[in-house]
Amino acid sequence: MFLWFAACAVVAVALVFGSSGVDYRVVALGSMLPLTENVSGSPWVLHTLAGSVALLVAVMALTAGRGRRLRRRRWIGLPIGTLVFLVASGAWSRTALFWWPLGGSGGVGHGVPPEFDRPLAVLVAFEFAGIAALAWTARRFGLSDPERRQAFLTTGRLTRPAERI
Repeated sequence: MFLWFAACAVVAVALVFGSSGVDYRVVALGSMLPLTENVSGSPWVLHTLAGSVALLVAVMALTAGRGRRLRRRRWIGLPIGTLVFLVASGAWSRTALFWWPLGGSGGVGHGVPPEFDRPLAVLVAFEFAGIAALAWTARRFGLSDPERRQAFLTTGRLTRPAERI
């Protein structure tokens, strides 16, 4: 399951923030970053709120100072993406995992990752919903236009086409 998380992150951030300055490629990357922990077969720190907060603090610290505003704007999408992942994966429903280390030690490194703790039919449905959401995003932001698509691929920005009257 990859497209579900990327689509949830891009759509949620586009609708909530509505900013043309966000690098949506980094947001999508952040939403899939916790999936790398699944190599171990168990959820780890990026499946926790503390992991997303630590990533946010790291981005803020590494982009502090004069002349780094554009870098910060780009990389702030990484922790935003991981936060959307926590919602889209259902990690928030596992108290010990989500609130680790405050929720106890039973979450990190234990059990099946929450994003795969569902029947296969549900996982497939989520992936199809992700495809549909990405198609909606492409249509809403006019990515069928080669110039707009190239701008997205090079800058990560999404801007709505001018409304037709």
